[in-house]
Amino acid sequence: MGTFKNADGKPVLLKMVKGIQDNKAYLGEVDGLIGDGDHGMNMNKGFSLFEDRFKDKEFGFAEGLNELGTILFSEIGGSMGPIYGNILMGMADAGEDFDEIGVADLAAMLENGLKELQDIVEAQVGDKTLVDTLSPAVDVLKAAGEAGKDYKEALEEMKAAAAQGRDSTKDMVAKFGRSSRLGERSRGVLDAGATSCCIILTAMADGIMELL
Repeated sequence: MGTFKNADGKPVLLKMVKGIQDNKAYLGEVDGLIGDGDHGMNMNKGFSLFEDRFKDKEFGFAEGLNELGTILFSEIGGSMGPIYGNILMGMADAGEDFDEIGVADLAAMLENGLKELQDIVEAQVGDKTLVDTLSPAVDVLKAAGEAGKDYKEALEEMKAAAAQGRDSTKDMVAKFGRSSRLGERSRGVLDAGATSCCIILTAMADGIMELL
């Protein structure tokens, strides 16, 4: 099947929640190497708040992204709340009028999320941030949509691009955030935001595949 119904997207959001919950400790470890170690805790708090409030309610994919983004933006600490809030609300804005979401539609949603992020953060690919995960995932999904690829194939390619982007941050020097103060000493460690972004995109892709 080439699309999924926007209205059927609730399980995708809950899968994203579980992805963060299952990796809370790991994200804390990654962040603790060059950051303040609270990334897993903060992300888990925001995603779990969303689950608590909405698990018994009906909502679609775009609506769920907006509600999750709003919680992250306004209710979790650190810089990552507003960053992820902008990404998810940007995705929701681009997708709210879609009844069916195909590969190109999902790419447009992710691209708008990236655009909203880059309106508030100047980070580019190569700066050791979640942009290194999100940007290649968007590029691959856009290309797959333009080529008319099978949805599952496109999602697998997106997951691979996200993982490759995450891994690329290991050899970079941080340009933003607390870890940027370390200079060369920030090299050799994954970026926590790039890591959580890969977890979220992978869970999203797996959740969509189950709907197809």
